[in-house]
Amino acid sequence: MKPKPNIGEPAPHFDASAIGGDFTEETQIKLSDFIGQKVVLYFYPKNSTPG
Repeated sequence: MKPKPNIGEPAPHFDASAIGGDFTEETQIKLSDFIGQKVVLYFYPKNSTPG
């Protein structure tokens, strides 16, 4: 497992599934799809789970 980045460091490359907003169906996105744009990463825990 890679160590997590410190605050202010660039995020590591990753792929994720997205749905909602501009994505009407589940879509694979890459962080590199957003080069040159400001991005907010928000990780939502699964519904009905603690935390």
